[in-house]
Amino acid sequence: MNATTASVAPMTRAPVLLFALATAVIVQGLYAAQPLVGAIAASLGLAPAEVSLVSTLAMLGYALGLFLLVPLSDLIESRRLVLLTLAANALALLAAALPIPASAFLAASLLTGLTAAVIQMLIPMAAAMTDEAQRGRVIGNITSGLMLGIMLARPLASVIGGHWGWHASYLVLALAIAALTLLLSRSMPRLPPLHRTSYPALLLSMARLWREEPLLRRRAISAALCFGAFSAFWALVALRLALAPFHLDADGIALFALVGVSGAISAPLAGRLGDAGKARIAERAFYACVVLAAGLAWLGGVMHASSWGLVPLVLAAILLDAGTIGDITLGRRDVNLIRPEARGRINGIYTGVFFLGGAAGSAVAGLAWAHAGWLGVCLVVLGFALAALGGGLRREEADAIPLPRPSPETALRCNRTC
Repeated sequence: MNATTASVAPMTRAPVLLFALATAVIVQGLYAAQPLVGAIAASLGLAPAEVSLVSTLAMLGYALGLFLLVPLSDLIESRRLVLLTLAANALALLAAALPIPASAFLAASLLTGLTAAVIQMLIPMAAAMTDEAQRGRVIGNITSGLMLGIMLARPLASVIGGHWGWHASYLVLALAIAALTLLLSRSMPRLPPLHRTSYPALLLSMARLWREEPLLRRRAISAALCFGAFSAFWALVALRLALAPFHLDADGIALFALVGVSGAISAPLAGRLGDAGKARIAERAFYACVVLAAGLAWLGGVMHASSWGLVPLVLAAILLDAGTIGDITLGRRDVNLIRPEARGRINGIYTGVFFLGGAAGSAVAGLAWAHAGWLGVCLVVLGFALAALGGGLRREEADAIPLPRPSPETALRCNRTC
């Protein structure tokens, strides 16, 4: 046991819930602009070619934060780094809520995304505060909060923006982040870094970690493929729901998204199964959920003559969320068990890779929608799902290959020299 873990008391239920709540609130800033983009663009006078920058810059900032800020948790005392980053996040959201020029708002959006990467500082911090036997459960609960926040972000922003204007959505978030900063400052222990190096060397070491840790590569790629399927579905399903025979308005689409939230229950379940040594069985089940979701999404989308097609679409949303969240939770548990001194960098790499997978999924799905409609989107979802399943089966085959046993002569030489 190292000095850091020895000085930290085991994580109790209250801090776990607070960390889960924190991730759920912080992630709202990444998605708040998506349902409000029309009102924001009209208010700021953005040209049609600039409208996408409202949400794209927040996502770009988040990606930068994963690779540039999160590794600092291996170099700087964690409590201080988290609180400073949260304060910067609250200030960026407050700036976005003010009547500022379009260029300043876009800069605030970029900074909001950059500092939202504090989420990936909190998760390894929770892992460091937890006994290994319970680490999967704790990470699962916090990941569940994160995914709930992602799925609730759009409907909440729509409700607040619809009643009080889009500025209010950012103001409410800024106040919530400020309150969380105060609460976390009273509950987080000081965790000195385990790594002593320069910041440039720390960034360069991330490439070495990727090269040297096959478990990190496998889990990150698996999560990227599942998150690609997830993003492909959720990026376009609102357009399908607005068409016949459903004709759902904004409130109906928000309700559909809320139903899909039930799939987040897979996160704590995945953590418990991982702790119990049943990760492989759980992994197969989660891949099966994603593959089945693609088929149900297609079935619901092609039932043009009946609104009953909404039923398979709802089931697809629940299964897709459950499978994706479960796989990501298993992967996050696994990568947090390797190299304690590099947890910040490992979480940044892991999240950055599966975030890129999600971006690829939504981009490809957009092209598929333009050329083949909902069928094309479902094929994209299925393609990502089958790639994840195939990769998992190949890993199982490789793990099942027995290692060659040394000959008696080799064993004898080893005993004499090793």
